[in-house]
Amino acid sequence: MIALHDVTVAYERHPAVHHVSGRFAPGSLTAVVGPNGAGKSTLLKTLAGVLRPVGGRVERAAPLERRRIAYLPQLPELDRRFPISVRDTVLTGAWPRAGWHRAFDAAAHRAAHEALHAVGLDGVDARPIGTLSAGQFQRVLFARLMLQDAALILLDEPFTALDARTVADLIALVERWHGEGRTVVAVLHDFDQVRRHFPDTLLLARECIAWGPTAGALTEANLHRARHMSESWDPQADYCAPAHTH
Repeated sequence: MIALHDVTVAYERHPAVHHVSGRFAPGSLTAVVGPNGAGKSTLLKTLAGVLRPVGGRVERAAPLERRRIAYLPQLPELDRRFPISVRDTVLTGAWPRAGWHRAFDAAAHRAAHEALHAVGLDGVDARPIGTLSAGQFQRVLFARLMLQDAALILLDEPFTALDARTVADLIALVERWHGEGRTVVAVLHDFDQVRRHFPDTLLLARECIAWGPTAGALTEANLHRARHMSESWDPQADYCAPAHTH
């Protein structure tokens, strides 16, 4: 589905993700975890194509066009002041397939209604998104993801600052996507949550500490190593170019 080959991503030549290699298998459900500043959000943006590596490459399977990738950034990055309704926000999920210049047909409106029902938001179609709570707004964004019908779903801290009921409902939806054979990658902080619901984990501390089945990745030794590497990392270090073999 999608593979990283010696990927380095930098801001002003200071590496945020450093020489990471590995593969997200088709249909896998993977948590990306690590200390603050470990490069988790940067990695997700790179997978989404928002950022480009300064070294190495991201390889996507041929059927994985950009429109088959759904990316949900962190809630604080999203502006809810725009005067748009809940229904119209969900309908924007159909743009990658329908095209932004086309009117949404009856099937798209029906799909939006069904998606809102699936996330527990019946009867709020006409409300402005600015009137919603954080949990309600995140449910709307998950409904929009449903309309995108993507093969690869990227979620950046999707459960942060949400109530327990909303988290449980959204995790159930993530597991449903996994059951449908979609590839899901989520940046998370709650290790108990990861152990209960995510079969695979990438433990990141700018470099890859562990990547594989969750039980083997989240060992105390690996977590200690991740914390140590994060604390000792020099944020002003120059970009380290990959070595060339002759």
